[in-house]
Amino acid sequence: MTLKIYTTGGTIDKMYFDANSAFEVGDPQIGELIDQSAVDFDFEVIPLMRKDSLELTDEDRESIRLAISKDPAEHVLVTHGTDTMVQTAKVLKGIQGKTIVLTGSLQPLRFRVSDGVFNIGFAVAAVQLLAPGVYIAMHGRIFDPSRTVKNVEAQRFEENRIER
Repeated sequence: MTLKIYTTGGTIDKMYFDANSAFEVGDPQIGELIDQSAVDFDFEVIPLMRKDSLELTDEDRESIRLAISKDPAEHVLVTHGTDTMVQTAKVLKGIQGKTIVLTGSLQPLRFRVSDGVFNIGFAVAAVQLLAPGVYIAMHGRIFDPSRTVKNVEAQRFEENRIER
């Protein structure tokens, strides 16, 4: 198996700049994390953009869809900011013959304590085990994007029983 990993930015890749007292999206961190994990499969990291997910446009989502659609890989992982992850996942639905899993984190991977390490490991397992389709893998759960919302107050994803 070759896993294709598309990065779009989001908190998972944010870094803190003391001089600016601000966070900015930096280089993708997932490749280094997977390298350090001694995995026994091939993977390729393809940075598409470096944006907070609140800054992603419909055109950005279409470019993500186009890149994944054109790629012959059957197993695709997308790192994404959590605020609009569901929106992007919905745009990716309908791509045939691929298992696409989106994941992210609430704290940057560069932080000593980050949910990103767990979420990435979980998403890597999920993309290998799930049937073709589009999924969100966050905090030990798999979600169908058409029935998922981010509960901002609780800082977690939840199933929404109302189809959107």
